[in-house]
Amino acid sequence: MTDNSSHETDDAVTSGGRVADDAATDGGRVSDNAATDGGVATGAAQQHNQTDYLSAEVNLLNPSTAYMREHLRIVWTGFIIWAVIVFGPVTATYLAPGTMTSSMPVIGFPLHYFLIAIGAPGGALILSAWYAKRRDELDDKYGIEHEVSGDGA
Repeated sequence: MTDNSSHETDDAVTSGGRVADDAATDGGRVSDNAATDGGVATGAAQQHNQTDYLSAEVNLLNPSTAYMREHLRIVWTGFIIWAVIVFGPVTATYLAPGTMTSSMPVIGFPLHYFLIAIGAPGGALILSAWYAKRRDELDDKYGIEHEVSGDGA
């Protein structure tokens, strides 16, 4: 985390005003000449820092912030993909038992067995990697950093 405990003037802000070519740091990404608040959370992440979630009602079907809405979209998409991976072969076996129970030419296993035994765990690994990547992208978009502090042995 950045420590901005000093109260020295920044070159981007002069006497309480902004330089003509300066941009406000209200959560946008500015590459040069911007004054910062000294923290790691910006924009919507600042709003989350100020929210008291223990006393506020959180509606999982209608989240209050853009960050929560986008995260919920990722979760629901992952849930739908998971349901297809897990229940798709079972449903296909019920609907087309002849095709799904026939042996695969290369390895000799029935197709439904292969999809459940290999496809479901492999799909879960791929899905978890996808979720981690999407969550990191979302955190970067909203300026949320996850730093591990400690002595690291």
